Amino acid sequence: MKNSKFVIDKLARLLEQGIISSKDLTSELLTILRSKRDEFVFKLKLTSKDEFDILSKRVENLEKKIEILKSKKKKSKQARKS
Repeated sequence: MKNSKFVIDKLARLLEQGIISSKDLTSELLTILRSKRDEFVFKLKLTSKDEFDILSKRVENLEKKIEILKSKKKKSKQARKS
């Protein structure tokens, strides 16, 4: 409800200022919606695609290192048993 009031207030201001051209109105609406989307994304603390790709590669590298360490640990246990 609060967000819809915000959009309605913005539309009323646009009409009061005399912006009648459909292109101007469309671009202004898109700007308002983008800013609201950006605020929402910021509140959720989402990462960008680039950041996600970098983080996923780092996780893959860490998983490989863990597997290597596990295999070394198993080999050392087998050597101790012998």
